[in-house]
Amino acid sequence: QVQLVESGGGLVQAGGSLRLSCTMSGRIDDYAMGWFRQAPGQERGLVAAINWNSANIYYADSVKARFTISRDNAENTVYLEMNSLKPEDTAVYYCAAHQILWRLYSAEYQFLGQGTQVTVSS
Repeated sequence: QVQLVESGGGLVQAGGSLRLSCTMSGRIDDYAMGWFRQAPGQERGLVAAINWNSANIYYADSVKARFTISRDNAENTVYLEMNSLKPEDTAVYYCAAHQILWRLYSAEYQFLGQGTQVTVSS
């Protein structure tokens, strides 16, 4: 059974940066990966996604030019570099794995991590 473990969340002031990591227990190069976030009372939404060889990358409009998704298949890890953080970025961040192509909705992914809390103070 594949497991995804996120790390790197925490409390940061507005304008600051965080780097999230998601490590897979199996071979990550078999999967497209996505980062989702969910704030209290809101639906989970796709923040960024990357296909297996990094040739196809997606960003939500709200994070373009601030967030960068990347992956290291040798380390079975995907990253989300978050810069210029805003209070509205506060959410639980989840990584997800899909065997073919990234998808917009987390329910379509085969595997989902437990999430890591990101809190941005104003």
